[in-house]
Amino acid sequence: MAETDCNIMENKTTDIICIGMALVDSIIKGFDPNPVSASGYRAQMGSLNVGGEAVNEAIAASKLGMRTSILCTLGEDDAGETIISSLKRSGTDTSLIVRSKDHLTPVTTMFVNDDGTRRSITNTSHTYNFHPERYMSHFSRARAIILGSLFRAPFDDPQVIFDVLKEAKGKGLITVADTKLPNFRFNDLKDVSEALPYIDFITPNEDEAKYYTGKSDPSQMADVFLEYGIKNVIIKLGSKGCYFKNSERQILLPAYDIDAVDATGAGDNFVAGFVTEILNGKDVDKALEFANACGAVCASAVGANTALKNREQIENFITDHRRQDNGQCKDR
Repeated sequence: MAETDCNIMENKTTDIICIGMALVDSIIKGFDPNPVSASGYRAQMGSLNVGGEAVNEAIAASKLGMRTSILCTLGEDDAGETIISSLKRSGTDTSLIVRSKDHLTPVTTMFVNDDGTRRSITNTSHTYNFHPERYMSHFSRARAIILGSLFRAPFDDPQVIFDVLKEAKGKGLITVADTKLPNFRFNDLKDVSEALPYIDFITPNEDEAKYYTGKSDPSQMADVFLEYGIKNVIIKLGSKGCYFKNSERQILLPAYDIDAVDATGAGDNFVAGFVTEILNGKDVDKALEFANACGAVCASAVGANTALKNREQIENFITDHRRQDNGQCKDR
């Protein structure tokens, strides 16, 4: 395809390596800010779910039939064991996970509103850089890598970002960078400009794209990323769908009309779905359609890894649901 080289080498034993943050989400839905006692509050429900962009993307890709590995760090604690158990149930290869006695597995507290939007609380355990560049010898067995949480640890270090992306492109991998807003260490596009031309697809959501580009229109946001040498830009627009742009074309694809329950992980499921279809040889239009469906299905239940089950489910969802644009991508 025109957007990137998708040639498959016969010696590849892994489709995707997901690299980045792994954590446990403590999700509180329907929080009532009015106390019922001096220190007591109520909520509609609370649940524990494994999360982090690398985990969410790895689990989703595995469920969609990809041979998926994850490179992340976990503490030697119960939270880490919970994450490994969930990854193994999905079929994800966990052999690259780095365990540490000195660093706790991160736990994020998330408050989910009735419309599915959310707020999160992170802590210093989210800042650990386990130096994924030390494990780049494993890249030769893969077809693609996904950098979960670009601009958060471990990808809040410009040198780490550069080393990982340069090595991946040197081995012929498709490189995908999923962004996050910074929380402890603050970098901007200029700080990591040397690494950006090694990115095939960057996938910020609308708020992230606004933050890093200073623009409010998706086309103008995409132009900023393209000017830094990134080959393809996908901006996740939530309930408005997604926007794609490269040097040749642009696509605005509306979202599926659903009643969102929890948007946690919807963007990660979107990315996993998109990369899955690109590796399956689909064009960008079909890959975006599939990705939109993965994000919509994810948002239909609480937790990033609850709703999506398998590829057949997504294909049936696409067949059964009428999109706002009657099933057609809109080239602009």
